[in-house]
Amino acid sequence: MTFGASLGCAATSSARTVYTPTTFAESDREVLFELIEAYGFATVVSSTAVGPVVSHVPLLLDRSVPGRERLLGHVAKANPHWKQFDGQVPLLAIFHAPNAYVSPAWYTSSPSVPTWNYAVAHVHGSARVVDVELTESILRRLVEKYEGPRANRWAGDLPVAFVHQELRAIVGFELEIARIEGKFKLSQNKDPADRDGVLAGLASEPDSASRELASFAKKYYARRGDR
Repeated sequence: MTFGASLGCAATSSARTVYTPTTFAESDREVLFELIEAYGFATVVSSTAVGPVVSHVPLLLDRSVPGRERLLGHVAKANPHWKQFDGQVPLLAIFHAPNAYVSPAWYTSSPSVPTWNYAVAHVHGSARVVDVELTESILRRLVEKYEGPRANRWAGDLPVAFVHQELRAIVGFELEIARIEGKFKLSQNKDPADRDGVLAGLASEPDSASRELASFAKKYYARRGDR
């Protein structure tokens, strides 16, 4: 038996861009949007004739028009990735929730092997460059999202000339969501006793990522009505 093999799960349609056993497939847009809003730092990938182009950027989910949700972001003008944002080139934005190692010691079932649990959302579409006014709005919304909850937040007061200088150095873009798919690998293929063991094991780990994954998985199970 190869370590990491998925047990007892049929594969989903080949239309998916990531291998996703049916047990781990998540298609509820609200669940996926919540992941994106909570974990907004994305890996953005475009395919070109010379190979993939990748950028790592924070993205905002704009839900102002139901059914036409979009992602908003920016890259440095020195980053040639923005030249792919022509409204035609396919783009993939990958969002990662917490992830962590899962030890077989946490299971009641035996034999068992180690694995890794995680949750991701894959957003497909094509990006378009936006004007300077929307780019500035995107920046202000990003600042508000991450500064707003802080007790000692940054006021954001900057000289107008400095702001204009900064805007000349970046390119804003929007991505209308054409398709979204999720993979939530959270031990759903295990029996309740083993899932409880995983939650307890993750919650007792010294690293914050494991503990955050335990909280994420517990909320996900509760939403689904699982133990």
